[in-house]
Amino acid sequence: MQKIMTGKVKEVYAVDNDILEFAYTDNISVFDKIIPSKVPHKGESLCRTAKYWFNILSENGIRNHYLSEPAKDRMDVRRVNVIRDYSKINGRTTNYLIPLEIICRHYAAGSLMDRVKAGKVTAEQLGFPKDYQVRYGEKLPRPFVEATTKLEETDRNLTTAEAKKIAGLTDAEYQEIVDTTLKIDDLIAVEAAKRGLIHCDGKKEYGYDKERRLMVVDTFGTLDEDRWWDAAEYAKGNTVELSKEMVRQYYRETGYHAKLMAAREKGEAEPPIPALPQEVIDKVSQLYVDMYERITGEKF
Repeated sequence: MQKIMTGKVKEVYAVDNDILEFAYTDNISVFDKIIPSKVPHKGESLCRTAKYWFNILSENGIRNHYLSEPAKDRMDVRRVNVIRDYSKINGRTTNYLIPLEIICRHYAAGSLMDRVKAGKVTAEQLGFPKDYQVRYGEKLPRPFVEATTKLEETDRNLTTAEAKKIAGLTDAEYQEIVDTTLKIDDLIAVEAAKRGLIHCDGKKEYGYDKERRLMVVDTFGTLDEDRWWDAAEYAKGNTVELSKEMVRQYYRETGYHAKLMAAREKGEAEPPIPALPQEVIDKVSQLYVDMYERITGEKF
């Protein structure tokens, strides 16, 4: 096999012209920065959680790229072309990675609340009445679906028109992606409810096969891509984070997030992200293992 890419949390190998192998590492990243700390068991738990969800999709007739499990921390998937030059993508392009991340939010949390407070997202856009004061943790009146870039150095929020243009999508094709995302989140919500979890939000990635049929690619439904809360605690009015959001909160509390965002706003050099303290590493590692068992109902 030939290594063709090293990403933030996984290495990608070419098995042949039609198959890739994903090798999940114990790296962890937030705010598009790789943290200089390893989290034991993270890679395996992430990979096994993703496989669980891909099997759910297949059982429900939703096309995806998952093929087989060569090891617990690896998966073989259908290979698609990565086209970084948007001008080379159009309605006739086949077998390519759609250069978008589709984010679907069901609750007011995380970066969405940052944007609400900054006036970049209005209550009306989220389905609330005009001038409504959005509160952290509350359920949105309707799912809020949006797209960001996938292949740029830093994720960039896109309008629907921009997303369609750079990805070479018709109105109907973009709507199929949105509808598929909502269908997947419905499946996740059902499974999560069985295990006392609330699925708050998450991202999905898609590609087209050689016949330009839509399929779900990369990874989803894990602690890296999705936000989870404990349902019993939420009923008491508490939002207990059970995802990588725990790590994001650590960097918010230390002030690093504010410094990073300020540098990005000004176009200045970004400050390097500090390593995690050992006690945080241990806590995060245990969370990934515990949540694998809770999400899937299987022993790690």
